[in-house]
Amino acid sequence: MQTKIAREEKSPQVLMLTQRIKQTLSIVGAGRVGRGLGRILNDLGWKIRIVADRNITKARAAVRAIGAGQPADELNSQILGSSVVLITTQDGVIENVAAQLAEIGGLEWQGKVVLHTSGALDSSVLKPLADLGAATGSLHPMQTFGEQRPPDLEGRMFGIEGSPAALKVSRKIVRDMGGFAVPLSGADKAAYHSSAMFACGHVLALMEAAVRLLCAQGFTRRQAVRALVPLTRKTLDNFESLGPRAAWTGPLARGDYSTIQRHIKALGDFPQEYLEADVALARLAAVVLSPEPEAAKQQLDKVFGPNPKTAKS
Repeated sequence: MQTKIAREEKSPQVLMLTQRIKQTLSIVGAGRVGRGLGRILNDLGWKIRIVADRNITKARAAVRAIGAGQPADELNSQILGSSVVLITTQDGVIENVAAQLAEIGGLEWQGKVVLHTSGALDSSVLKPLADLGAATGSLHPMQTFGEQRPPDLEGRMFGIEGSPAALKVSRKIVRDMGGFAVPLSGADKAAYHSSAMFACGHVLALMEAAVRLLCAQGFTRRQAVRALVPLTRKTLDNFESLGPRAAWTGPLARGDYSTIQRHIKALGDFPQEYLEADVALARLAAVVLSPEPEAAKQQLDKVFGPNPKTAKS
């Protein structure tokens, strides 16, 4: 595997990186993603050196979860003993971490790989390390990570971007985990990450709101979950197998605007955000699902009142 990768790239730096890729890895950030990826890579034979986090308790817990590594509550020169450094912190501190690592290592970063796992930021936040000769990039798993065991990443998509050498390493990491890599331009990576929010975080908020609506009608929470999850699961199955419009059902798909009007009246008894979400999602559905979006939007304006944004323009 390593020989094949080496043949694909003539650069001596890339040859050196791919030959050393499985030797050592350090992780900065002991949260769900750091623990999860660390555990998977350790199981695949990677040697985990340092697991750093400002909270030493979290770092120690991550080392136990990963099954390897040395916990640290600060960035130190021991990290430089790794061929690859994976930054799995919150987005807001990645740039600061890169600056600290650059100060610690100086020109010793030349020939090493530094990747962050943010879905919204590109590799430009690692510029202090790139200026010192490190191959920098980002590697974002399109998968949610829980508190317990790491998710199965077999067949999962990873968005990758960065320098050619960093991309080479990212592809190998993704292949090792059984996933597939999709190169990103980095021009507007936040839009890419927003897609994950729609498909994951927003869906979760919608499911919880739906459960609470049923609970208000006398359902137990367990009954509500048992009623709604199969409905959502079947909808997603239909979306995957039939496509969005064939899978689309409900009053808006049927043009039943009187039922939508009744929904509005019923949601008036709930927190304002329920109605606001219903209106916004109906208008979004008209744009992305309706075969005649303009006609659907006009009908919704009659039900909801004019769209403030459209009215201003």
